[in-house]
Amino acid sequence: MQKRILITNDDGYESEGLLALAEALKPLGQVTIVAPTTEKSACGHSLTVTKPLRFIQVDDDFFKLDDGTPSDCIYLAITALFEKDKQPDLIVSGINKGANLGEDITYSGTAGGAMEGILHGIPSFAVSQYYTNSRSMLDTLGYELAREVAYDLAKRILQGSYPLGAREFMNVNIPPIAPKECKGYKVTKTGNRTYESTALINKNPRGEEYYWIGVDALMWQRDIDKESDIYALNQGFVSLTPIKMDMTAHNKIKTLKEWIDL
Repeated sequence: MQKRILITNDDGYESEGLLALAEALKPLGQVTIVAPTTEKSACGHSLTVTKPLRFIQVDDDFFKLDDGTPSDCIYLAITALFEKDKQPDLIVSGINKGANLGEDITYSGTAGGAMEGILHGIPSFAVSQYYTNSRSMLDTLGYELAREVAYDLAKRILQGSYPLGAREFMNVNIPPIAPKECKGYKVTKTGNRTYESTALINKNPRGEEYYWIGVDALMWQRDIDKESDIYALNQGFVSLTPIKMDMTAHNKIKTLKEWIDL
């Protein structure tokens, strides 16, 4: 039986990374694309609940969701496009233009798509292409290594077993190098970002102030953990990080009970 693969992203349905992902996975089964109409970077794991959404067919098995988020795309695709007894065997979100590392996973719409997948009990992973300083690097390297990695991981899952548990997905980051330079896979944990404010203030033609939130440079705490995702990328490895939805600080439950005198 042909495997069913559902893909989405947060860069929009015309993204080169999304189209590269679709081409890479087509040899493994039937690929259905459901992606946002416009870029939805940093929308996290958000659903649109204040207005209706509609599918717009772009091509066979290819839909854009009018003003939807990646989570909307997965949620509604599973509900409306797939029969209950013929759900996707795998969900892949990406290939994102830029890394999704450390705490940025909580902002990431790419990660949000994979999160929605595992909430529905479907094996899922998110894949992002890291580049260090400019779009020209991405133009030079393209998505060749990311394509190879996505294909390999998808094949392992579809032909074998999913290595993670319930409500756990794999966050994959690709180093900015050619495939022949890659040192392989490294299983990592999330690193710790250093955040700065890049909000810019300006005035519109009427003199009213407005703010535009920029993108922070990828800066990390000085003592970089050698088991972290960013360290692996800088060493030329593909970073594979297992992420779970349970964000409870279990080791602090007793401390909090004592603090609140329960």
